Amino acid sequence: MRRARLLVAYDGARFHGFAVNDGVATVMGSLSDAVGRIVRSTPDDLGLVGAGRTDAGVHAWGQVVSCALPAETDLGDLAYRVNRMLGPSIAVRAADWVPDDFHARFSATARHYRYLVWNAPHPNPLLAGRSWHVPTPLVRWALDAACDPLLGRHDFSSFCRRPKVAAGDPERTLVRRVIDARWSIVDEHLLRFEISANSFCQQMVRSIVGTLVDVGRGKLTPGEIRSILAARDRSAAGTVAPPHGLMLWQVDYPDAT
Repeated sequence: MRRARLLVAYDGARFHGFAVNDGVATVMGSLSDAVGRIVRSTPDDLGLVGAGRTDAGVHAWGQVVSCALPAETDLGDLAYRVNRMLGPSIAVRAADWVPDDFHARFSATARHYRYLVWNAPHPNPLLAGRSWHVPTPLVRWALDAACDPLLGRHDFSSFCRRPKVAAGDPERTLVRRVIDARWSIVDEHLLRFEISANSFCQQMVRSIVGTLVDVGRGKLTPGEIRSILAARDRSAAGTVAPPHGLMLWQVDYPDAT
């Protein structure tokens, strides 16, 4: 068996999240079944692992999956056959061999997400499945100013769903390092939020976007972002943005991989 890396895109609207979940359709469940059928191996033998778990409804253009495949596997043919089986909902954009110690999750150095907001009084039917319609005009300078406090290493408890832990186990840290956070104008009414970090906790990006939109609406001031971070309390943050506007855009790895 050899270690392989798959670059995967998917339409999250069709799945109940990324991770395998018995009884419902998920991205990893569908991908694992398809690859297993092609190379005639069980999911346990393949050991597919994703760079990050996206929630139900969240899309991806640059999800990375690592797995073990028979050494004789033709990766180009594998990608072609997976795409025939799962496309257009799931697509393998590229596949390559990697060192044996490569791990899609633990080898990653950064993840990049994008979120689209359609900011106009009228909805856009062509973007309805890829963007959050916010009819209230958003103040651009306030959106930009609210990004600055997010940069750096912080405890993002106010923006994350706290993970469940077994009795007696220590609480998991919600400290993350945000490398970049910015808004840009795609066209007259379409705004794009981009954020990069070493890793993200559950609902972190959507909670941040929802809170920043509350700043843009005038419900919060840019200066309140610091106090929300310091509170380390989920109730201190604003709205949780809907999942369909979010996309895992890219995952970074060291040059060697």
